[in-house]
Formats: sequence, structure tokens, C-alpha cells
Amino acid sequence: MVGVGALGFAGAVHAAPGTGSAAPTDFYLPPDPLPDAAPGTILRSEPYALALAVPGQDGQIPANATRIMYLSADTHGRPAAVTGTYLEPTLPWNGPGPRPLVAVAPGTQGQGDQCAPSKGFAELIHYEPPLDLWFSYEVLTAYSLLARGMAVVVTDYHGLGTPAVHDYVNRLAEAHAVLDAIRAAQALTGVVRPSAIFGYSQGGGAAAAAAELQGQYAPELDLRGTYTGAPPADLREVMQGAAISGVVPGQVGGFVPGLLGYVLNGFAADYPEVVPVIDRVTSDAGKAMLHEVANTCIGEMSMRTMLRPATLYTAGGRTMLEVLDANPELNAIVEQQRIGSLAPAAPVLVAGGTNDDAIPYHQVRQLAVDWCSRGATVQLEPTTWLPPLLPSTVVSHQLPYPPSLLAAHNWLSERLAGAPAPSNCAALP
Repeated sequence: MVGVGALGFAGAVHAAPGTGSAAPTDFYLPPDPLPDAAPGTILRSEPYALALAVPGQDGQIPANATRIMYLSADTHGRPAAVTGTYLEPTLPWNGPGPRPLVAVAPGTQGQGDQCAPSKGFAELIHYEPPLDLWFSYEVLTAYSLLARGMAVVVTDYHGLGTPAVHDYVNRLAEAHAVLDAIRAAQALTGVVRPSAIFGYSQGGGAAAAAAELQGQYAPELDLRGTYTGAPPADLREVMQGAAISGVVPGQVGGFVPGLLGYVLNGFAADYPEVVPVIDRVTSDAGKAMLHEVANTCIGEMSMRTMLRPATLYTAGGRTMLEVLDANPELNAIVEQQRIGSLAPAAPVLVAGGTNDDAIPYHQVRQLAVDWCSRGATVQLEPTTWLPPLLPSTVVSHQLPYPPSLLAAHNWLSERLAGAPAPSNCAALP
């Protein structure tokens, strides 16, 4: 295995008082029991060398990195340990006011612990034979923010890196992890900064959930705005999308039908009462797939499951819509993940591609409509220039992301500078 240990660390592990010491090899093993402390409390931290950096006068360029373990809460509000990375830029901040902090909610990495972004920043490219090849693409997001002089904190989410199961697209667990990452960065540095949230795809959903929960869960944060790109706000709709079901449902699947495995594995871990339901609604091939993808990054998951119809994995060859309609217990959990029932306190920029083949645009637009109806300040920016390209391959989902970075960063910079936020709610029915 090509792991972070092979690249070395730029320092020793620093354990929180009362949690005992920890060696670098067991950094991701949480203290047991967890301390009785506030969410965002630092449990453990260590500086480390970024795989993509150059020496500078004040350390690494573009940033000095610290791996952190902090206290958060799972979907049921119970204390949970979450890991992540804090990046202190070595480039100057030229904007008005103090240097801001941006919490990056990562897009889909996978469900295996090796996929945690805090590991990816240290090795950049991960490979374990024969198929486990993964590139930490959120480096692009983080480095583009660091280039502007913004401090960055990137959560690994609940269960990604740590022993718990990563509960993929779980609304509450992801929101808690993102908001508590901001708290943790402030606890680590001792500096309270104006903050913002950035996320695309799975990260867009986590960012959106954090934005609407911030007023209740972390009202003390100076949150100036949130960018949510291609958010899976309605999981029921996303589970029927072309990337999972393919363009000929029941015949040929999309490129990532294994995402169903990530979702159902997370449900089984968080809601043990539905394990018998999941067992009942999955075929033998589905049960094998759930086990197979549980330790994969998204690249390997895609290679193992691509083009297989989602109906291969369900008992009786039913579609996911039919499965959900016939099993109210499972459908209720899916509905709990819906985003849009609360109004974000800070402005939000919502973006999505009108021809996105992974995250249906109409549910992205509906999120903006729902927030507008609740009085939030929302700017909806559809990506209309990209035609449908190779439907079900997620090409039309991935291509809008790089050009969206500039627009999203400009919008965030304006919010952090205190400029009034635009809103086109009046143009939405």
C-alpha cells in the first residue's frame, strides 16, 4: 500500500490533554472514550508535508498543513471524532479585513478510509494494486483558495479515515462535520475569522446542509456565505439519475451505479433497524456489491460496477423508485436527507448544470426555490453552455466544475469583503 507514512510527516503528533499520546500510524484511531467537550474541540493534531508544495521563507508554499482530529456529532447528535486538514497560507491576504477561512466540503472520494482527503494531500496519488488508483482532486479547490491568501480547512467527513463507516450523503453528519471543521480551525489557531463554505457534488450537498443548519447548530460562526455546486438536495431524484441508472434503465447502467452501495452502506451503519429491509430489497449481486465497494475510492468503485444496471442489484430487478415506494422505512430515511426545509442565515450561491447527468438540475433549482420561499438570500447560476455529452458517464457533471471555480471564488471574495449579496429569487417561480 502506498500510504501517507511512506512520505513522512513534518512533526510529531500532538494529543489533546487527557486523550493520551498517539503515534503517527494510529492518528486516525479516535480516543476511547471521547472527551466530554464542545463540538470543534481539537482531539489531536500534527503538522505534515504536502505532496504538492515548494519550500518558502515561512514554510511550504502555498501553505503549511496540519492534520487534525476534532470533535463533531453524527447524524443522531452523538459525539463523533472527525479528521481533516487545516491549511495556513504562506501567501499574503490582500483583501479587506482579517484573513478569512474557507471550509471546503469535499466531493465524492469513496467509502474506504484510504480516500480521506487529509491522506490525499500528503500523497496526492494513491495506488494499491490492482484497481485502487485515486487522485486527490480537492487539491485544486484548496490551492485555488490558498492562492488568494485565504486559510482553508478541509473535513474528511464522519467515518472517512476513522474506523466508523462513512455515511455518504448523510445530511446531518456532513453538515456537522463541515461546521465543526470551522470551529476546529479556530480552536487550533486561536483566531476567529470571517468564514465561508465551498462544496461541489457531494460537497455541494454537505455545504448546502451546513448552510441551512448553521443558524441552529453553530450560530456563533461569522459565516459570510456558502457556495453549493451541483448539490444532491433530493436523494430520491439523484438515485434515479443517469449516472446510476444509465440512459436505458434496466438495460445498461451508468458509470457509477456503485454509489448506491455507498448510500445503503451508510444507511445500514446509521440506522441498524433498516438492515433487514436492505437485505430484503437487494439481490445476491447487490449484497456482494455492498461489501465490495465499502472499502473503495470512487475510481475503483466505478471500474468495478460501471455499466451494470442498478436493477441488477435489487431483488426482483426493481428500480430504486419502486424499491423506495414499496418500503416506507427506507424511503423515510431517504426523505430525511432532503435539503431545503430551513433558510440559510447567510447568502448562498447555488450552481448546477442544466445537462448534468449525475445531479439532476431540476432538483438543484428546486433547492434554490425552496430557500427563496423561506426568505433566504439566494443567487441561482445555471450552467447552460454545456450540451449533453456522453450521458451516464458523469462528463456533464465534471466539466462545469473547473470553470465554476473562478465565479465561485469571486462571489465568496465579495461576501468576505462585506459586499451586499445578489439575489435572483424574484425571477424564480
